[in-house]
Amino acid sequence: MAASAIVCRGLTKDYGQGHGLFDLDLDISHGEIFGFIGPNGAGKTTTIRLLMDLIRPTQGSAEVLGMDTHADSIAIKRRVGYLPGELPQFPGARARHVLDLLSGLRGGVDPERIRSLAARLELDLNRKYSDLSHGNKQKVGLIQAFMHAPDVLILDEPTLGLDPLMQREFWRLVDEAVAGGATVLLSSHVLTEVEVGCDRIGLIREGHLVKIGSLAELQTVRAHRVEATFDGPVAEGLMAGLPGVTEIEIHGDKVSCAAQGPIGPLLARLLEHSVIELDSRELSLEEVFLREFEPSE
Repeated sequence: MAASAIVCRGLTKDYGQGHGLFDLDLDISHGEIFGFIGPNGAGKTTTIRLLMDLIRPTQGSAEVLGMDTHADSIAIKRRVGYLPGELPQFPGARARHVLDLLSGLRGGVDPERIRSLAARLELDLNRKYSDLSHGNKQKVGLIQAFMHAPDVLILDEPTLGLDPLMQREFWRLVDEAVAGGATVLLSSHVLTEVEVGCDRIGLIREGHLVKIGSLAELQTVRAHRVEATFDGPVAEGLMAGLPGVTEIEIHGDKVSCAAQGPIGPLLARLLEHSVIELDSRELSLEEVFLREFEPSE
């Protein structure tokens, strides 16, 4: 067995004018849940489509389960559960027939497994696929990704359109798959969800992987939002020269800032004055990433 379930080395898809994916080096371990996050157009879907051999790289290489994504494309697809970001259309077919078709293409899947997944996701298999809401079409996509107990799940925005109860059920399915030995790569824009569900998270921006780590590692870059109210107007230079203090806003008797690292020097500076109200909270991972994505000047 390969050391990693998914490996990318210098993986690049250059669409020109700075669009695409560039020099991606990535290792995802067996049994890991890896979350890929970033704004629209950042390169998440491009990465997934390269892994599924739906597009070919400009340069670099990728492996899934020790197999080359191009040379061994068919063998990989047998062992992967893939949910695309945009589902195909199946005009006139009922959801049951869609899943029967996809099951047949895989060489057969236990019908009870399909029925069980449909029950868990509260999907009526007798309804026409074209009549389903986006959320229910997404359930069809999830069922076809999970139904054959794949070794790897590659899921592009898997919870898009699902209500909170179904999102919770989705994560139960993921946990069960991983408990059975599967590896999961998923992209998402629901950052708080990724924060809870993933072992590691990769932050991609403008086609480049700019940050990667476990939740514990990413938490070291978190900051606190500190807000203080004084008994009178505050001088503009009150917060000057404090290490790790940014995003300073002063409005009359109120001060707001972000503080990264030890917060002691900031508190000492504030308490040199008459503070009548003080509030501090840790920025969420979502806020950290949103700051990361602020346009560079």
